[in-house]
Amino acid sequence: MIQADGLTRRYGTFLAVDSVNFKIGPGEIVGLLGHNGAGKTTIMKMLTGFLEPSAGTITVDGVDVAEAPKQVQQSLGYLPESLPLYPEMTVMDFLDFTAELRGVRDGRARAIREAVAATELEEKAFDPIHTLSRGYRQRVGVAQAILHKPRFLVLDEPTNGLDPGQTQHMRDLIVELAKDATVILSTHIMQEVNAVCGRVMILRQGRLVLDDSIAALTRSERLSLATNGDREQVTRVLSGIAGAGAAEPVAMRDGQHHYRVPLSGDIDAVTAAVASALVGAGLSVYAIAPEHRDLETVFREVSDAREVAA
Repeated sequence: MIQADGLTRRYGTFLAVDSVNFKIGPGEIVGLLGHNGAGKTTIMKMLTGFLEPSAGTITVDGVDVAEAPKQVQQSLGYLPESLPLYPEMTVMDFLDFTAELRGVRDGRARAIREAVAATELEEKAFDPIHTLSRGYRQRVGVAQAILHKPRFLVLDEPTNGLDPGQTQHMRDLIVELAKDATVILSTHIMQEVNAVCGRVMILRQGRLVLDDSIAALTRSERLSLATNGDREQVTRVLSGIAGAGAAEPVAMRDGQHHYRVPLSGDIDAVTAAVASALVGAGLSVYAIAPEHRDLETVFREVSDAREVAA
């Protein structure tokens, strides 16, 4: 549905986006991550046709964005990081104006009502935009992005300024929208990505350095184990289990030996096999569980790699 090939953008001598390639299929919710200046917003602007690439191409549903930007924009909803709202307009007037720009004519009133309801703007619908809080202005931005029922959504910091309750509602809305649309969102909040995305793309200094499903990135490859067996005993037991590596001693506390065990293959099955084998060998198992590797850890590892390279 969305494909980038050799996507590059220069600002003078500064290389903001460097030969980025990716494909995003229908119904995916993809999180675009990276430090400030990594190239996230630049990619979003090129994807939506608001900025031309210096090299490379982006196609949306088979249409080259550079060759037919208006055609692409008709099927795309975009929430930029800083939304240009008209502060003197009421929410309804602004959405009606946006709907006209989008070419929504048949069923315009219903489309606006549905966008207002989806973003819970009913109580502010006739208030001037300049009187709204940051959170409500953000909801107006999302409403204008979805009112024409786009097949592609590009959201830059969609929960920026929202309180916890509003944030949860926005997450639920994004998941619901993804039933009929492909969604790309940029955020600095890892919980946001974990809550709604199935895949992440991490940028570093304009290059795409990681692109994988969250399940694959956070899959544990090590086991934490506490037992009364010494290293020789544990090593002997583990040597007979496919998928279990050599036990690495971590600590000795209260008579318990703590180990870290590298795993491969079916993690749950290997964990169960290790526990069964230890007990079968007459050893006690006080604790056993795959280590948790969250998305923040993955992101930090990418950041550390940048620092080492620098």
